[in-house]
Amino acid sequence: MTLSTTQEDRILRLKDVTNLTGLSKSGVYQSIQDNGFPKPIKLGKRASGWLASEVTSWITDLVKQRGEA
Repeated sequence: MTLSTTQEDRILRLKDVTNLTGLSKSGVYQSIQDNGFPKPIKLGKRASGWLASEVTSWITDLVKQRGEA
């Protein structure tokens, strides 16, 4: 099987997610509970990550909501 990794389907670690969104670590996890932020993918016993495309989509949705308000 051949996987094509693009910028949008790569896995982001928490540090990348906080840099991209401007949220703190606790803010990311609070947003998962409150605001529909994408849930992380379990990568191992002590490692998680997020799909870049899902995080980008979440940010885009926030921008759209801002325009509707």
